[in-house]
Amino acid sequence: MNLHSVALYGCAAVVVVVGVRVLAAIAVLGDRDAREVAPPQALLRAWRRPLPWAAALLVTVMVAFGIAQLAAPGLIDALERQPHGDWWRAGTALLVQSSGWFQLLFNLAALAAVAPVAERHFGPVRTLMVFLLSGVTAQAVSMSGWSPTGGGDSVAICGLVGALATWYALRGTDPLLRRTAPLVPLAGLVLCLLTNNHGVGLLMGSLLGAGLALPARRPLAA
Repeated sequence: MNLHSVALYGCAAVVVVVGVRVLAAIAVLGDRDAREVAPPQALLRAWRRPLPWAAALLVTVMVAFGIAQLAAPGLIDALERQPHGDWWRAGTALLVQSSGWFQLLFNLAALAAVAPVAERHFGPVRTLMVFLLSGVTAQAVSMSGWSPTGGGDSVAICGLVGALATWYALRGTDPLLRRTAPLVPLAGLVLCLLTNNHGVGLLMGSLLGAGLALPARRPLAA
């Protein structure tokens, strides 16, 4: 295993380990009854009623396109990134998983874990905004030369993780987790130096998360 692979897998481990802790912490913010719940149960609680409709929409769309690409493999070629491809492929490449079964199942599981937590914390519109802006930006950078061929929504999921981690680093309540949460955008920076498109998703999401962490302006007194 060369240095590039070590750095790549190291960044992935950081994002997963720290990201899960951030997700679990945010999932129970303001819920005293759930403070002692283990991370898996905390993430499952994000699907409680009222149903997070934006997260449900994203998962439904990805499941539908996953089934469609299995039934008609030519759909991947029609929608994925391609060298010198049309600009709209930066969006449609999010809908297909070009690396097969493992990518499809892993990304669906990750989306189901991350999206509802993000929606309950940021709201549905902002969650969709972070997902789409992070994903499309990463796909566009990939099309420019980093990785001209392929597809998948993991870059958009990384955007949600980056946004939540950065928000927690700025506004979270656990001092230790606040100090470790910045490792997520730092991993994004390293991945960008390795020309890995997941780094673009992480950094874009982190920038958006920093903006969402800014305190709302109070209206001027009359």
